[in-house]
Amino acid sequence: MRFILRRIGFFLITLWVALTVNFFVPRLMPGNPAEAMMARFRGRINPEALKALEVAFGIDTQQPLPVQYVEYLGNTLTGRFGTSLTFFPQPVGEVLAQALPWTLGLVGVTTVIAFVLGTGIGMIGGWRRGGVLDSVLPPVFVITAALPYFWVGLLLIMVFSVGTNGLLPNDGGYDPILTPGWNSEFILDVGKHALLPALTILIISIGGWILTMRNNVVTTLAEDYIRMARAKGIPNRRIMINYAARNAILPNLSGFAMSLGFVVSGSILVEFTFNYPGVGYMLLSAVNNQDYPLMQALFVMITVTVLVAVLISDFLTAWLDPRARTAS
Repeated sequence: MRFILRRIGFFLITLWVALTVNFFVPRLMPGNPAEAMMARFRGRINPEALKALEVAFGIDTQQPLPVQYVEYLGNTLTGRFGTSLTFFPQPVGEVLAQALPWTLGLVGVTTVIAFVLGTGIGMIGGWRRGGVLDSVLPPVFVITAALPYFWVGLLLIMVFSVGTNGLLPNDGGYDPILTPGWNSEFILDVGKHALLPALTILIISIGGWILTMRNNVVTTLAEDYIRMARAKGIPNRRIMINYAARNAILPNLSGFAMSLGFVVSGSILVEFTFNYPGVGYMLLSAVNNQDYPLMQALFVMITVTVLVAVLISDFLTAWLDPRARTAS
């Protein structure tokens, strides 16, 4: 119970610090969203309209800073992030709701697949150290893990889209002539548009999981309890899964939790390369357009998801390895 309370307390304190930083950083920057909107109209907005824009964006410069801070915390807890400058006059919450499913479907599913495949391949490679699989995989995936996302994406576009006369689409999340809905034609088209971006993420991210798991298994095999298990005559398959893999995967859980947390932010370069309508592409648009309300909402969402993922990782680690509870 002390372990759980300590972790929850750490979560709450970190969240409060992140929200506080998120409040002050935009206000320390020159200008505000209302002034940026006014600049779009080249100063043709009168002071009354500017004041109305500031209220719409959740910025009231006439209020004291502590009052603004309290209102900001209240709005954040209730999900009221103001109006998006990029998609004006659409509320930020509606903008996020439109982009989040695309990123969760693409980056989230691909991250889980990369982790499962990478962990399994790395476990086998580490167990059969010195074999063909272990000799080929490390140098190959050291190279793939260092490749830029946009370069791999452009290469796949050249091979599977341009080089095949449009066999696979390379732009957007679905064909604009289709009507979005839960029908087979639309779902298949969405999957077809997601193939190249997903393959790009998979090629680059799977190498890290393979190499990390392989090295963890090699280190674990040198432990005394592995030698004891072999001396007792326990089958190799059981030793590999129940002894070696169970302990070797523990360091990977934290990295996997961080990866799941950052799924919400999307793979910015991948979504930009394929013009994919996800959160990463939206974040880039928000930065380019100085859309402070949207940037603040994205920062809060990313922070919360990362902290929740790390918290779940801590609980899973403590459940799999009781020593973590006593060490904490």
